[in-house]
Amino acid sequence: MNDKSAGGRNVAFVGLGVMGYPMAGHLVKAGHAVTVFNRSQARADKWAGEFSGRVANSPADAAAGAEIVFACVGADDDLREIVYGEAGALAGMSDGAIFVDHTTDSAVVAREVNEAAKKNGLGFLDAPVSGGQAGAENGALTVMVGGSEASFAAAEPVMQCYAKNVTHMGEAGNGQLTKMVNQLCIAGVVQGLAEGINFAQRAGLDGERVLDVISKGAAQSWQMENRGSTMLKGEFEFGFAADWMRKDLGLCFEEAKKNGALLPMAMLVDQFYAHVQQRGGGRWDTSSLIQLLQKI
Repeated sequence: MNDKSAGGRNVAFVGLGVMGYPMAGHLVKAGHAVTVFNRSQARADKWAGEFSGRVANSPADAAAGAEIVFACVGADDDLREIVYGEAGALAGMSDGAIFVDHTTDSAVVAREVNEAAKKNGLGFLDAPVSGGQAGAENGALTVMVGGSEASFAAAEPVMQCYAKNVTHMGEAGNGQLTKMVNQLCIAGVVQGLAEGINFAQRAGLDGERVLDVISKGAAQSWQMENRGSTMLKGEFEFGFAADWMRKDLGLCFEEAKKNGALLPMAMLVDQFYAHVQQRGGGRWDTSSLIQLLQKI
């Protein structure tokens, strides 16, 4: 864990999923006073039992008195649900407080919430993360951030609690656009790794030895290092789900319609993930693409 925060801050965290739960925990470990809200009260109570923090009964309640409100939920509408209305986070935040959205959602909703925050005298950062559940648990996430320089400067030291890299990418929405690039690159890498491993197996090679040697050269990737062995074993009941990857790729396709980017490979891989879903593998890790090559 990176503890680069100087002094404890009053903060809130909304959304205690596989990412938010450990991220909020790192904030406590770094000495911050953390109030949490989660739609499942039982999970919030479990978190409070594991860490020292307060459980709120609404996003607005969690945000009351917080200098920074963090959120990590599912998608655009989930973000809107926790942000707007009398029970929403914006209603409970004090002037000058900052809302940091770690959700992977659209650049459209990022800009929308940024404008709503401005009207309320609040700061906003869209700050999606990469590194998966393991990165969240180990405090080693990569955070790509959009928003004002002032809000970034205030929140960046706190985000370092669960990150190995926090980078300001420019105006609101740019964090989400950068995360789209991240997901597009991952899609191609996973498919290439799946085809390579399947080829090695059909050629009668020792898969582990193949991965060991090629991971030292130009083929090396995070996916190879962290998913190669489990792909060989056919283990997929963990990690970043195919359902989530399709959601993220969908965001890329919508944005590409606006900026004219061509995404032929990503569209093909998206259809491969659709086949994984049809086989009941929606919650399987993204590395499950290899299943399509082995079970035709």
